[in-house]
Amino acid sequence: MALNLVVLGPPGAGKGTQAERLARTRGIPRISTGDILREAVSADTPLGREVQAVMARGELVSDEVMSGIVRERLDRPDARAGFVLDGYPRTVPQAEALDRIVDGRGPLIVVDIEVPEAELVRRLTARLICASCGANADPEAAAVGAARCRRCGGALVQRPDDDGRIVLERLRVYARQTRPLVDYYRWRPTFRSVDGAQTPDRVAADLARAIDSVQEGAPR
Repeated sequence: MALNLVVLGPPGAGKGTQAERLARTRGIPRISTGDILREAVSADTPLGREVQAVMARGELVSDEVMSGIVRERLDRPDARAGFVLDGYPRTVPQAEALDRIVDGRGPLIVVDIEVPEAELVRRLTARLICASCGANADPEAAAVGAARCRRCGGALVQRPDDDGRIVLERLRVYARQTRPLVDYYRWRPTFRSVDGAQTPDRVAADLARAIDSVQEGAPR
């Protein structure tokens, strides 16, 4: 059975880390909005050219265009056995489009990583990224004040949007614009929530159990 998975959660919940880990352990692609937008532009497809024009004007990519890009990506052979979506959908119209995209491909499992606001603020204001490759610093390395990226050796710096006041505004935007997705999915039998205020390993274990519980109850 294909594993079609959406990982939801506010900024700082660790959904990118967990999505990457799930993709690796389950042998399916992790698909992030940033990656597929860059790939579409590089591939010079009609949708990619449209995205490039929108971004060149400094505008946000519309729900319709974003969903078209996702549809193109999910039509690739490597996504036939499933996928992990990170960063899409962000709005209810995008969620409705995703339902149409995956129709006939097996159940869509949605997992929401829940973390209290105070913990999110603590994580985000302490988070460091590599100035060279953009990778998030390992949390343990950041905690002890490591100055260099383990991946490429670049300097570790704070993201501009991880400033305390900006973090609070980002969380407010998330609550206003993206939390309605949880309400959209909440009553589905394929929806689960997990406690994200744990170590990454424990969150990963809870995610695995949540996914397995849905697949065990799904019709074959």
